[in-house]
Amino acid sequence: MRKILFRVGTVVLLLAIAACMMVIGRGHTVYFDNKKLEYEGQTYDTYRRINVIVNGEQVAKLSARDRGMATFTGQSFSFDLEITKEKGDDPVTNTYHIKVPYGQDGTVLNLPGLLAGLPEEAYTSEFVPVAVETTEEDEEIVTEDFGIGEGETGGDF
Repeated sequence: MRKILFRVGTVVLLLAIAACMMVIGRGHTVYFDNKKLEYEGQTYDTYRRINVIVNGEQVAKLSARDRGMATFTGQSFSFDLEITKEKGDDPVTNTYHIKVPYGQDGTVLNLPGLLAGLPEEAYTSEFVPVAVETTEEDEEIVTEDFGIGEGETGGDF
C-alpha cells in the first residue's frame, strides 16, 4: 500500500510541475504592426512613429507599415508604447498589458487597432509564417565536374 501511495504521489507531483511550466515557462513572440486596419467598415490609419519599450529597453522603432517583435516567457506581457501621431507632435507614452492565449506561440498586435480601443479580436491574430513554394528549377541539383570528365583521372595526390 505504501509503495502505491508513493507512486501516485510522484505522478501527482510531476503533473503539478508540468502544469506550472506550461503556464510560466512557455516562450512567446509578439509581433507589433503599425499597419492600416479595416474593421467593421471603418479604417484605422497608421501612426508616424511608435517606439515599443519592454522592460525599459526599446525593442522596436516603427514607422508606418513597419513590423517589430519582442520575445517573452509567461502568459501575460507588459509593454510601453511611445506614440508620435503626426510630424512635430510630442510623443505620448502609454503602458499596456496583454494575456497571450495558451496555444499561440506568435501573436500579431495591430497597434492602430489597439490604440483605437477596439476589441481584442480586432487587433490580435496568430502569426502564421508564409511557406515559400519551391519550383522544379530550385530542386534541380547542379553538379560540376571541375574539369574532370569521364575516363580522366585526377592524377596522384
